[in-house]
Order: sequence, then C-alpha cells, then structure tokens
Amino acid sequence: MCLFLVSIISCKQEKTTSYTKVDNKALVAKVEEYYSHHIDSCIALLEEIKTVDEVSEKIKKYKLARRAFKLIEPILAFTDKENYKSLNAPNILKVEEEDATDIKIRNPFGFQVIEELLHEDKVDVIKIKKTVKVTVNRLKLIRANNTLYLKKYHVLWLLRDQIARVALVGITGFDSPIMRQSLKEAKANYKTMLFIINTYKNEFSKERLYTVWLNELQATQKMLQKADFKSFNRYIFIKKHAHKQLDLLTKTAKDWKVEFPLTMAFNNNITSFFSKETLNINFFNDYHQLENAMSEEKKALGKKLFNDKNLSKNGIMSCATCHNKDKAFTDGLAVFPKQKRNTPTLPYAAYQQTFFYDGRAGSLEGQIVGVVENKNEFHTNLENLTETVKKDSVYTKSFASLYGKVTDFNIRNAIANYIRGLGNFSSKFDKNINQKENTLTISEINGFNLFMGKAKCATCHFPPVFNGTVPPNFTETEVESIGVPSLKGTELDDDLGAYNLFKTEERKYFFKTSTVRNVSKTSPYMHNGVYKTLEEVVDFYNKGGGQGLGYHVPNQTLPPDKLNLSKKEINDLIAFMEALTDE
Repeated sequence: MCLFLVSIISCKQEKTTSYTKVDNKALVAKVEEYYSHHIDSCIALLEEIKTVDEVSEKIKKYKLARRAFKLIEPILAFTDKENYKSLNAPNILKVEEEDATDIKIRNPFGFQVIEELLHEDKVDVIKIKKTVKVTVNRLKLIRANNTLYLKKYHVLWLLRDQIARVALVGITGFDSPIMRQSLKEAKANYKTMLFIINTYKNEFSKERLYTVWLNELQATQKMLQKADFKSFNRYIFIKKHAHKQLDLLTKTAKDWKVEFPLTMAFNNNITSFFSKETLNINFFNDYHQLENAMSEEKKALGKKLFNDKNLSKNGIMSCATCHNKDKAFTDGLAVFPKQKRNTPTLPYAAYQQTFFYDGRAGSLEGQIVGVVENKNEFHTNLENLTETVKKDSVYTKSFASLYGKVTDFNIRNAIANYIRGLGNFSSKFDKNINQKENTLTISEINGFNLFMGKAKCATCHFPPVFNGTVPPNFTETEVESIGVPSLKGTELDDDLGAYNLFKTEERKYFFKTSTVRNVSKTSPYMHNGVYKTLEEVVDFYNKGGGQGLGYHVPNQTLPPDKLNLSKKEINDLIAFMEALTDE
C-alpha cells in the first residue's frame, strides 16, 4: 500500500527534464554568435540605404535594418548601454553638463535620426549618407568588441530589462516617432528573448516551466503581430503578458538556483511593474550605505522635522507649510508668495536622479540645502539649523540613538528618508493592473491606452512612476522644453529653467518632467502654475505645446504637431490620470 501511494504521488509531481547540462561558456558562445550575425545583418542593410535612389526604397531598407537592430537590442542594451543609447537616441541635441567647465553638446545620430531624415518634406540625401555612415561605424566598433560575459543571473536581468523596455517604453512609440513601428519591433525583441530561452533550455529542471515560457513568448508575439498602434490594448498587454513574464522570471531564478549578487533599480524577483516592491529605493539614494538608512524610526524622525517650524529663521515656516499632505504635498497655489515656481509634489519624488524643476540638485539631501538657505523659505544656514536641533533634548536623544549625533547631513537625511517613504503605489490603477480588484472603467482603461499611445504622454512621463526617469535603467531623469505660456497666457513664460545653471544656450526653457501620479490633487499645473485644470493641460499638449500656440521655443523637445484628440479621448485621458490617485 505504501509503495502504491508513493507511485500515485510521484505521478502527480511535476515532470522534471532529463536534459544534459551544457557548459555556460558554450551557451554564451551561442548567444554571441546570434548577436554577431544580426549586427552584421544590420550593418549590411544600413549600407544598402546608400545604394538605392528612391526614398521609398531607402525606407524599405531602413525598416529591415531597424528590425535587425531590434533583434540585437536585448543583448546590446544590457551589455553596452551607452552605445545602445547613442544608436537609439532621439533626434534632439544631447547636452551633458558635469559642471561649468565640462559642458558637452553632441549632435544625435542613429536610427531615430535616420527615420526622421527619411520622412522630411525635402529629403537631404547627403545628410542621410553621413548619418548612416556614423551609425554603421559605431556598429562596426561594437562588432569588433562584442565578446560577451554572461552568467545566469545576467541572462535573467537581460530578459527582465527587455520585458520592461518593451512594456514601459517600446509600446509607447518612444523610439519610432514617425513610422510607429514599435509594436512590430517589439515582436523582434521577443524573437530574441525566445532564442535565449531556447538556448538555455537545458538549464530548466522543470519541463513544464520551459514549456510555459515558450507558449507565453509565442502568444506575446502573436498579440504584437496583429496589433495596430492606435487600437493596441497596452493595458491588457502589460497585465496579461509583461507581468506574467516577470512571474516566470522569478520562477526561473528559483528553478536555475540563481543567487543575485546585488540589486539594481528593479528589485530582484518582481512580479509587477506597478508595486511598492517593484523599485529598489536604495538605487536612487546616494546614501544607502548608511546603516538602517530607511528605518521606520528614521522616517518618523524625519516626519517630525518636516513639520517643525522652528527649523526656519523666524520660526514661521516648515517643510509642511508648502507641502500639504492633503494636496499630495503641494499647496494649491500657482506660486507660493515670494517664490518663483510652483510647489512640486513629494510622493514618488525619490524615484528620480535630479531635483528642483531645473534639476540643479542631485539628491533629496542636496535639495534640502536649497530650502534651508533660500531667503524666501527657511532663510538660515546649515550651521544654524544644526544648532537649533541640538537645543531640543528630544531631538538630541533621537539622533544619538539613530545616527550617533546631530549633524546637518543627518538632519537632512532624516527628512529625505521621510520623503522617500511617500508614495505607495496604492492607486485604483495599480490595484487593477495587479489584478487585486476589477474596478477600472472602460474610460479609464482607454485613457491609459491613450496615455501610452496616441497622446504620447508616456514618451516623457515614463511608467511606472510616470515621471521623467527613463526605464529600465532609471539612471537618467529627463528635462524637456515644451513652451509653457506665461500667467498672462499670451506669450512664452520668461523663466529660462535649466539654462540658469550653467548658461548653456541649448538648455533655455528646459524643465524636469514631474510625476503624473496624484495629479488630481496637485493643481495648478506647470512650473509656473499657469493651468488650473487637467482639461487646460491636455488642451496645451493637444495643440502642440508652445510652438503649436505660435511661440518661438528654441529646441522644443515636444513635437509641435497637433495630437487631434477628440473630446471623448480627452475625457478618457483625464479619467486615467485621476485613477493614479493614491489611497
């Protein structure tokens, strides 16, 4: 009887594979061969653009070259991030400002530039040839130095990054602004991911897990193959496919017995892009090496400091004076008295790489210095701030316990850690896309699909935080020039934004892209508070920003073309944004 029961139990257990394990070097060599082959194809197809005369034929060659590029993208973007970014850069000047003595302005090249050149009213053949040549030379350089060093955890990170790149950036049309080939190109990405899973077939101990992977990747390709850019249901794609693939990655890590040596921007073993557990807050925190950097006790201390008016020179202002928690930590004013710009929201502020509207601070701790020293805010200095805190015996005791002593940095770190704890991905949208409830209306789902598609919002407000920090690496927070009107509404606002940092001409009117989360509570909008309603904001974008309104906006990064959103589409878009309000 015991043997009989064991037999039954064994039959019910999941079938394991009997594959022969392959040496990791051999697996990586196979991936490298695939990678090299498609780099060669990409180079050859780009070269062919110069050999045909008709623009229509050049476009055909470009499409084929672009597909080859998308086949190598999952590998290239992971193993050579900077070259990938250059080859896939938008057709705008790249400005790099380390300090006033180190400012670099680079002309873009690569696929997006070629795509736009091919679709100009008057095609500049010479310029196309030059851009193709630079692009080919960069690919040849990559080809000559393409030895891959991949361990199993690298492979899982590579797959995760590409799943994120497609779901959070690719399907928005971010890197195919003219031809809108993003969905077909995503299918090419998935072909490479399928190749990688097949290459590592023998690493699976559970045959069923490998089979589920195959079925899922094939189903995803099928959905993308049939997709139309305007009508594609991005909500379902992420909810039913991207999130399922994240879950499969988690199961694969366990099946392969992978131990991750560290955590990047994404936490390891995530199963959703829209969860409090998705992003590693320490990745965005310069001071995460501090012991218990994000402890609840430090956040509680920070909250007390945040609400303490005694920290200001005259004892009349605290952080909470401008950042009201009932208004998602804004103040409801266009501009706070004697200030120049609108009070920004604080939830999710931690998930960015630059701070203030002009990006002049590199951390929350650094931003707090600006508040302390601003004569229209705390109007004091770090030394006086420290002495004020030291005079309070309760504070002194808390700092002694949590930090060892009171210093200006420790004060700022405590406040910053409180801010880092704001924003918990608890909105109606988050709960629905994570399948915790089924309450989103058709209008709200349509609004998300518009936000991620036709309305082009997500090409600047990147999910999951819906701010300017670019996934999947999250190492850059974008600044944009969109041409915001003055409060009079008849001319371009005279605030020069990021230009004021180093007087870089190409940075005039550039401002950091803020989060759209909790936007229903953060009116008025824009850096100067010019718009009181979301309807006004959407109308501004619908008309093509400042240039669409007829203003002279040098280097505007927002396309000046009208979006042609209908009244219903505008209502749907706003309904979605309102669904991003946290509990």
